[in-house]
Amino acid sequence: MLFSEHNFIDKTGRQGSIEVICGSMFSGKTEELIRRLKRAQIAKLEIEIFKPAVDTRYTAAEIVSHDKNSIQSTIVETSSAILLLGSQTQVVGIDEAQFFDDNLPEVCTILANKGIRVVVAGLDMDYKGRPFGPIPNLMAIAEHVTKVHAVCVCCGAPANYSYRTSVADTKVLIGEKESYEPRCRNCYYSSK
Repeated sequence: MLFSEHNFIDKTGRQGSIEVICGSMFSGKTEELIRRLKRAQIAKLEIEIFKPAVDTRYTAAEIVSHDKNSIQSTIVETSSAILLLGSQTQVVGIDEAQFFDDNLPEVCTILANKGIRVVVAGLDMDYKGRPFGPIPNLMAIAEHVTKVHAVCVCCGAPANYSYRTSVADTKVLIGEKESYEPRCRNCYYSSK
């Protein structure tokens, strides 16, 4: 356990919170995270953005959406490294949260209790349709949860499953359209 829940309440009156943006591959999670963080920049808030070291797609110094929108970020190995942010930070963005360790909900709670707005994006289910990493626990403690959907490539319905098209059976397979496609419940389970 990283903290005692009563030791980190902000005394300045700033309202901290946790927001989770979740869904399947290609649903616009990172796009929505970038949109919220850019709005915070427009409001002249101090922001810091983090992504896990395991996410090797696109570029190391940015989080990038499938639509190629991007924003500067810092790579970290563990969720506890996020706590080393600057003292003036008002908003923290975290992308690909499913790849972080199980301490991420505690880290987000520490930040929110310090009066920081924490915006987290990640997959809520793995390719087998099971809850993925720390996202379910984050959803439980968040003030706001936004579930976004892709479009099923088979029938056009809203898709909330990430169907793996490659034969790899490891839980984590960093990939794009060559390895995954979004599917609705019907199309996901009918192909199993």
